[in-house]
Amino acid sequence: MKFTEGYWLQSERANGLFASEAYEIEKIPGGLLVTAPTTVINQRGDTLNRPTITVEFRAAAPDVIAVRAWHYEAYEKREPRFEKRESSCEAEIVLTEEEAVLSAGRVSVRIDRKSWGYSFWAEGKLLTSCGFRNLGYMRWDKKVSGMLPGDRYLREHEYEPYMVSELSLSPGENVYGFGERFTAFVKNGQTVDTWNEDGGTASQVAYKSVPFYMTNRGYGVFVDHADNVSFEAASEKVEYVGFSVPGEELRYYLFYGPEPKKILKEYTALTGRPALPPAWSFGLWLSTSFTTDYDEQTVTSFLDGMEERKIPLSVFHFDCFWMKGFHWCDFTWDKRVFPDVEGMLRRYHERGLKLCVWINPYLAQGTPVFREAAQNGYLLLRADGHGVWQTDNWQAGMGVVDFTNPEACRWYQQKLKGLLDMGVDCFKTDFGERIPVDVRYFDGSDPVSMHNYYTFLYNRCVFELLQREKGEREAVLFARSATAGCQRFPVHWGGDCSASYISMAETLRGGLSFAMSGFSFWSHDIGGFESTAPADVYKRWLAFGLLSSHSRLHGSGSYRVPWAFDEEACEVARFFVRLKCGLMPYLYAKAVEAHEEGTPLMRPMVFEFPGDPACQTLDMQYMLGESLLVAPVFDRDGEAVYYLPEGRWTGYLDGQVREGGRFYRGTYDYFSLPLYVRENSLLAVGTQRERPDYDYASSCVLHFYEPAEGETAVCRIPDPAGNIALTVEACCRDGAVSARIIQGCGEGKEIPLFVHRNGEVIQNMQPFG
Repeated sequence: MKFTEGYWLQSERANGLFASEAYEIEKIPGGLLVTAPTTVINQRGDTLNRPTITVEFRAAAPDVIAVRAWHYEAYEKREPRFEKRESSCEAEIVLTEEEAVLSAGRVSVRIDRKSWGYSFWAEGKLLTSCGFRNLGYMRWDKKVSGMLPGDRYLREHEYEPYMVSELSLSPGENVYGFGERFTAFVKNGQTVDTWNEDGGTASQVAYKSVPFYMTNRGYGVFVDHADNVSFEAASEKVEYVGFSVPGEELRYYLFYGPEPKKILKEYTALTGRPALPPAWSFGLWLSTSFTTDYDEQTVTSFLDGMEERKIPLSVFHFDCFWMKGFHWCDFTWDKRVFPDVEGMLRRYHERGLKLCVWINPYLAQGTPVFREAAQNGYLLLRADGHGVWQTDNWQAGMGVVDFTNPEACRWYQQKLKGLLDMGVDCFKTDFGERIPVDVRYFDGSDPVSMHNYYTFLYNRCVFELLQREKGEREAVLFARSATAGCQRFPVHWGGDCSASYISMAETLRGGLSFAMSGFSFWSHDIGGFESTAPADVYKRWLAFGLLSSHSRLHGSGSYRVPWAFDEEACEVARFFVRLKCGLMPYLYAKAVEAHEEGTPLMRPMVFEFPGDPACQTLDMQYMLGESLLVAPVFDRDGEAVYYLPEGRWTGYLDGQVREGGRFYRGTYDYFSLPLYVRENSLLAVGTQRERPDYDYASSCVLHFYEPAEGETAVCRIPDPAGNIALTVEACCRDGAVSARIIQGCGEGKEIPLFVHRNGEVIQNMQPFG
């Protein structure tokens, strides 16, 4: 939100008060408290009729500092608060005549006692700072004083209060994150409002807004408000990232890395690490699509077609019309098209499939569940007191479930449990962005602040049910909306993209920004959701989709089965599904790492190579874990331009070795794309290619790519439950390669070890132990 007209003038609508002096600094438990008047105090009288901004700095965790600034301390907003888990950290405080310094691990904040400002430092380097007119209180559209006859006495009508802060940028500093955003990957020059909307992938709005960003200067910032946090990323003032929130208080955390992995480790330690999705969820998902005509016969024909063409399938998804039209969401199968639901689901389970159904948090009027929910107070109420809030947008007269009501949560879970009891395995938790603000919540929460936070409550409610009924390691969602903390409830998908190369590219951009925002597992609609893709787009998207953490074929008005495009599409689908199944020992190890450390499975190049200037802006390629580089093809002629960082890279599909530190251009058929293995990578590759969940430790071989002399490579191999079954170490000494188990049981076995050097492959058989 912009409060200025150029650098010198404030907007005519803004009445700003800015912290101007560290008038008083005192020690508090774990930190410092600063009283900052909005003008310099030269004599006693200057303290009269003078607002102050109070700033609290705390050591929240090692290398993490929490900042809280406020104008009126007793202001009550009733905003929901993100669930956080702060760890203990000893605060080191030094007070001198010149400055006050608070240190938390390697990061410190220095408060200037002579002229207003504070700055964050780490290991002798300035990270960012807040100085002249950078921390303030804005009285937007201030009209009256509220103290004179004829004035409006309700203070909330006097003006709109905002707290605003700005943190400096350095030359060459790039800003990343803010959730799943489809605009340019580097966010400099953008205004970002973290207000969830149902806007597709081709606009500046987002399904998944996260008030977190990081920069290539080695730090991240989480603005701890569920409200609409408005960011000006080198836009209103090109030397700063500004952020503002409605109300009288502003809270944020600064995390020091300097590596992006370390920043996300700290951020997810605070806001929550992702649950580990079940191994079967990494296989191919196939959907009915949205508005297509389908019944059991249609679905069975899809499954038969996949089997006949030997395309491994793991999950089948029933989209909205498993229920009757005008009945969403009444949790009742449409018996006109699915007359034998339990029998159908049993027959599909016998094929080895998992089953997913679509839900949303809205209840259409005219259904028994709507009447039950309305009667028991389980729906959001109108702010004017005239009963249940309803709308005709999406479903006729629909209401919205109030997840701040514990009884409503239990009721909603009970409805879903009935579906689980029938044989459903997981849910696609769609929507959660179209949440009204002219409503009353059961717990009295501020409805504007609840707009984004609603999706956290919605997805938590469903995920906790799955954990309870299916088990901790069997719970998985396919969610569209998100906010900070929703990374705990995977998986998320990218929403409504279109069937084109440009939409495929914007989808990847959104996923990369999402990864920089603390989310580890992500998917997208292969082939695009809207319209029907030409066969070439569909086949290129298959490669991209099956080299993503999760992979789903889903569309709007047409089917996404491969033979609907051409027979070659079936061969491409089979090739890349089998490729992904073979990579599962590696991919699931990276999933376990994500669960433990908060790192994303799909990683922007700058995330894995923060010191490489060429990687700072790359948004058409990514790392899959730390060892595989993927560059999807976005061109009908099959041409791809990609960058390999320093080192030696081996083509996973063709074995060709290329030197890094430069860009390459190549042309690829539908069965190939730039897929490279990083040097000194010890990669576990499965021999099972028909399913994603199998005994990885006993069904894999090891590939050691371009071993680096004197260096060690480590490979962790999990079991399908996410426990590390084997940890293998390989090294190269005087040109000789050896491998040994350093954790797990493998004595007496032989390890097939393939060493890749200069495009040649040599097999070593070595005993475990």
